[in-house]
Amino acid sequence: MERLWGRCAGAEGLFVDPVPPPREVLTLRGCSPDGLLSDVLAGPHAPSRGLGDVCVEVWDDEQPVQWWTLVDAVVVAHQPYPADPARYDIVLGAGVRNEESFFGLPTAPRFELFAGTTTAAASAGRCSAVDGLFEPRADPAPVPMELIGCEPAEPLLAALRRPRRWERDRAHLLVLDRHGAVMTSRTVGLAITGARPSVLGGTLIDITLTDGGDDRPSSAARPIWEKWYQGPPTKPNMWAPYDAQGRADWLDLTTRGWRVPVPRPDRSGGEHTLDGRFVTDVPGLHCAIAEALLGPGRYFGREWNAFKDCLGGGFGVAPPFTLTWHDSEVARRALAGVVEDPQGRLSYFEEIVQLLEQCGVTVVLR
Repeated sequence: MERLWGRCAGAEGLFVDPVPPPREVLTLRGCSPDGLLSDVLAGPHAPSRGLGDVCVEVWDDEQPVQWWTLVDAVVVAHQPYPADPARYDIVLGAGVRNEESFFGLPTAPRFELFAGTTTAAASAGRCSAVDGLFEPRADPAPVPMELIGCEPAEPLLAALRRPRRWERDRAHLLVLDRHGAVMTSRTVGLAITGARPSVLGGTLIDITLTDGGDDRPSSAARPIWEKWYQGPPTKPNMWAPYDAQGRADWLDLTTRGWRVPVPRPDRSGGEHTLDGRFVTDVPGLHCAIAEALLGPGRYFGREWNAFKDCLGGGFGVAPPFTLTWHDSEVARRALAGVVEDPQGRLSYFEEIVQLLEQCGVTVVLR
């Protein structure tokens, strides 16, 4: 059962740029480079050649079980792999971040590499081992958050009287738009470092939370939040001016934020029109599809698996229906190098079209 702990006028530290992890040296053993990594190795020699962020998927015999990100990876050196001169040992400098793990390390793991933006990464090859990847690392220090002008309810007053009792618990911080509707939410820790009379005066208090949570938006997302603060989007393509990361931040607000009650049962049949002029990356594709099916600011998946779930029903629209995709060649060209299929057969655009058709959607590409 959820309880209201209090209200506050503002939150300082709601937007936090992530602190990059410490730099380390790693070696990709027996690497068969592809895509960006292959291009970097073939280019002119330089003291360090940047790859951006590199995703490392650790596979067992059937599926990926661990995901790692090599942050701001650069190629420091490379040489032929002793057991196979057609492959390479590649020395990288990078920060290391563990994203998610289903299981422990497989007995005979294999490693798939992806480089590019976090929302449109393409295959960068594969390797037989990554020296230095599985080293122990300290968790980053939590970043505090200041709740300004709090009007505490009884649960928060109790936590202020006995702060140690709540230091391991967490709560939802609901962010309201100018109309008072819930715009989005974030999870924060309830460990309280301090409380004092508020800078806003009166009986209000300012509270310092030891840990403001690890899913806070970066400062680059602030303009998008400010736009949503005025109210839910009412016009199509309001996401289009942003880059891929900005569009991902836009999708994040459709995921967590404003909700119109989903009609029951889902609507089926009829024709939906997709404006494909601005579909130049993966988040843009999902922004455009959601608008085509449900209207501006609505959620219908933000990546392939979530999109598949939405097509299964329960999100307002369900197959069969017809989707007419105008200017589809824009997405076909822009996403030609974005390949998430482990076998590398289909581009992301082709996978989405195939999934739609398999689920009973008639796709008309124009």
